[in-house]
Amino acid sequence: QKCYNLAMYIVIIAIFGLIVGSLLNVIIFRLKSGDKIVWARSKCLHCGHQLSAADLVPILSYVFLRAKCRYCHKKIDWQYPAVEGVTAVIFVLGYLKFLSPVLTVANLPAYLIFLFFSGVLLVIFVYDLKYYLILDEVTLPAWLFAFLANWLLGFSIFNLLLASLVLAGFFLFQFILSKGKWIGGGDIRLGLVMGAMLGWPMVLVALLLSYITGAAVSLGLLVFKQKSWGDQIPFGTFLTLATVVVLLYGEVILRWYLTKAHLL
Repeated sequence: QKCYNLAMYIVIIAIFGLIVGSLLNVIIFRLKSGDKIVWARSKCLHCGHQLSAADLVPILSYVFLRAKCRYCHKKIDWQYPAVEGVTAVIFVLGYLKFLSPVLTVANLPAYLIFLFFSGVLLVIFVYDLKYYLILDEVTLPAWLFAFLANWLLGFSIFNLLLASLVLAGFFLFQFILSKGKWIGGGDIRLGLVMGAMLGWPMVLVALLLSYITGAAVSLGLLVFKQKSWGDQIPFGTFLTLATVVVLLYGEVILRWYLTKAHLL
């Protein structure tokens, strides 16, 4: 019975994640195009034809339409199924962390806040990956919401300010030192968001993880000649990825490190 209930909850959460992922795609594309996020009807990015409900079913529409627009037959962006699928996976992982095996009302606020955090981070991740830009209209409201949400969850104002200012200050120092070559201004604002989402000292875990993954991926791109020395790499993607991982498994990672370092 317990396994059945768990599977049922996972399916429900996954479907919800697919729907939210579809909405995140709308936000990402409309932030780029300048269209109204809420009221504008969805349309093909190539021919401009308004899409019907059958064209907007997460993942399934992409599969049944064979990744092509029903009307102009041009390719549908890979972003649609990717964001929908990743959102579903993250929502399920969050459920397993915050609400499983016992579904309690007490843990529900933390889970809902996690869903919002992960949605914002996905928008930043995809936008930076595609357009090499982190938008202030996303990061600044996200920082304010994250600060207030974690304060309501019990974080101290000092803890959140410390985490935000230390990370943003670290990025600002690199920005000044390199005259903007190592890191962008958007990464500085993203540092504020990470600090407010993670608090101290978890923000340091995310910082270390982002540099490790960034170095590994960059090295791989160089080895396989996908990038050359001096090419721009969207560092915000590694920062957001690390933040999601730490939101889910930060305590486990920190405990493992402290144990290996004989500090625990």
